[in-house]
Amino acid sequence: MSNGMNRTSFLFLLFILLFGCTPASGPTYDVIIRHGTVFDGSGAPGIRTDVGIQADTVASIGDLSNASSTAELDAEGLVVAPGFINMLSWATTTLIEDGRSQSDIRQGVTLEVFGEGWSYGPLNETMRQGMVDDQSYIKYDVPWTSLGGYLDHLVERGVSTNVASFIGAGTVRIHEVG
Repeated sequence: MSNGMNRTSFLFLLFILLFGCTPASGPTYDVIIRHGTVFDGSGAPGIRTDVGIQADTVASIGDLSNASSTAELDAEGLVVAPGFINMLSWATTTLIEDGRSQSDIRQGVTLEVFGEGWSYGPLNETMRQGMVDDQSYIKYDVPWTSLGGYLDHLVERGVSTNVASFIGAGTVRIHEVG
């Protein structure tokens, strides 16, 4: 042995290299959806593959046969698609009453976008009182005056979908002109 490496050191190093290294295992995900037909929203035909999810993010799409996960779903014969966007949602009031949004969630809607014509902010005091006075079968408080306040109110109540809103042109007009 040269350079000061004795036979014992060499054998120890060789042992570590041969037996101390375990082969790398595949990646680990929170959830793997296996064998589904994945449609990516582009209009392209679906492909039969796996989807790896880490926390709230699609982390991998492809052959995950060497990967492991905490939970697995077998989607054989089923379609796997990204969440759908309801661009003209009128669930502004119903989500205050019941934020679970089951009618849309069960159809794959994961984002509700409000504000076509009317939005729940900005509100002046007259508008806030009008919202309270005009309520029908769903009764709720109106503690916000801004659109951000309304969206925060939904989140505080535990809304299950993602929510966004335009500021309605009618709302701005009423707020400024009456």
